[in-house]
Amino acid sequence: MKIRITGKELKITEAINDYVERKLDRIDKYFEEAEAEVTLKTEKNEQIAEIYVMAKGEKYRAVTEDKDMYASIDKDIDILEGQIRKAKTKKEKMMKEASLKNMETVVDPVAEIADEIVKTSYYEIKPMLPEDAVLKLKEKPSHNFLVFINVETGKVNVIHKLKDGKNYGLVEPEA
Repeated sequence: MKIRITGKELKITEAINDYVERKLDRIDKYFEEAEAEVTLKTEKNEQIAEIYVMAKGEKYRAVTEDKDMYASIDKDIDILEGQIRKAKTKKEKMMKEASLKNMETVVDPVAEIADEIVKTSYYEIKPMLPEDAVLKLKEKPSHNFLVFINVETGKVNVIHKLKDGKNYGLVEPEA
């Protein structure tokens, strides 16, 4: 972990420096690479510690004040550790939910027979012109297609409604 310690109106002693580095090891265990900016300052009788940690695109920040600088640093570390654990738990929960969505569901026996013919309908095929077939299909709004023998060609044709709901398509065999 890269650590930068700054003192405002306070001289950073070797003891404080070592203490901060030792305490940030608790945070370092959560990340492979992280950076920490530590600002220590004194205002009146209060010792203020501000720790800002950046890792994996995430940012964590804690600011506390106490009569003792070491106690203030400890509080910051506890706060940061809580924030990191909460974020980690949230990410793990999201990943788990996403993986559950990708899991295969129990196979429905009805879905297994999707390639089988489950219904047979019988139609009377009458010889007529394609224009007459359109009129006949308009008479039956619940039907989507009509099979007929084209009077002009003598072949079986299908007239069907297009998705736009206004127009029709004609299916003719090539040969």
